[in-house]
Amino acid sequence: MSPDKNHLNTSLKLALIALVATMAGCSTMSKLNPFGSDGSDAPAPVATRSAAQSRSSSMDSGASGQPAQNEPNLVLVSQAVPLASGAPEEYTVQVGDTLWDIAATFLRDPWYWPEVWYVNPQVENPHLIYPGDVLALVTIDGRQRIANMRGSTYRLSPTARVTPLAESITSIPYERIAAFLSKGLVLEKSQVDRLPYILATRGDHLMASAGNDIYIRGGQPSPNGTRFSVVHIGDELRDPDDNDLIGYQGIYVGVGAQSRGGDPATIALTDTNREALAGDRLIPETVDIPLNFFPKSPDLNIEGRIISVVDGVSLIGQYQVVVLNRGARNGLAPGDVLSVFQAGEVVRDRFAGGSFLGSSGIMGGESVTLPDEQAGTIMIFKVYDRIGYALVMEATSDIHVLDAVRNPI
Repeated sequence: MSPDKNHLNTSLKLALIALVATMAGCSTMSKLNPFGSDGSDAPAPVATRSAAQSRSSSMDSGASGQPAQNEPNLVLVSQAVPLASGAPEEYTVQVGDTLWDIAATFLRDPWYWPEVWYVNPQVENPHLIYPGDVLALVTIDGRQRIANMRGSTYRLSPTARVTPLAESITSIPYERIAAFLSKGLVLEKSQVDRLPYILATRGDHLMASAGNDIYIRGGQPSPNGTRFSVVHIGDELRDPDDNDLIGYQGIYVGVGAQSRGGDPATIALTDTNREALAGDRLIPETVDIPLNFFPKSPDLNIEGRIISVVDGVSLIGQYQVVVLNRGARNGLAPGDVLSVFQAGEVVRDRFAGGSFLGSSGIMGGESVTLPDEQAGTIMIFKVYDRIGYALVMEATSDIHVLDAVRNPI
């Protein structure tokens, strides 16, 4: 880089530091969700509450179990956040980026993003990040922050775009969970009770397939043209900790669209993988989860387990959807990040007691449980009362059903 450019970048960084520090107003700042939709120009409030008091969730943990938006989290900065090895001083957001990708570019642990993200109240829609935005590392009151240069009167370069695109980036890759959203392969018990069900098939048929009309009852009234996934209720899902029934495996049947409303309403099946039967449930094909949220460590201590994996594979890898036996009642919310741990094996110590040659016999010796080993990282993207759905963000080792999930280390 030429001396002139070095001088320019240094001047711009110093100007930005002064600008941001002036807007902060004090050394303790709150971090607002960068994907909030209010677009307000009001200054960010000061985080004066404790972590427990400032707890918020973007899902309603009430009896209905339905997702609902809530206020953004306020995170009180309490420690320095380690940067990623080779973290850039600036980064231009690309099409296809996710917030997780960007956080991992700057931070060693992406779930600390809320503690370093600075929301500029002078910017229109300051919570949103768009392709073409330039994010820069700056230091404010001795702490490193990440700021969006879009709102500054200064520009890092003539190529830094000021006008955002129509679509902001999401927190996780939508296409990775699209199949889950449309097919609903795991259903919470209370969710099943609220879904519409097949009452009968038009004509003299005991079962239906593509090309048939079915009559449905239950659920909320929907306009004609609404698409539904048909799901057969399969095996029970029980909490491995207390054996309580918390949900069911769903078996995808097919898809159809409402052709006539009423009670019963009429659905025309357009595509099926198997026969649709009376009692099968219908899931509206709508995205009822927020795709924009903070990656963050849970506010409460979480101890749970993976109880199912979408697609039924035995080994779980990156970007697969897993189901947990913990949900809103346990304090989980979209954006919460958890570490996955493989349970330590139980082995026999044949050398206990000072025996140099070891005890004889297969069952001889002392029983010892090896430590749990970290196997990956998951992010919650949807919760109900007792179930949480998560996307595997990193898999450093094999992940299995019944592996433990805990707050990240």
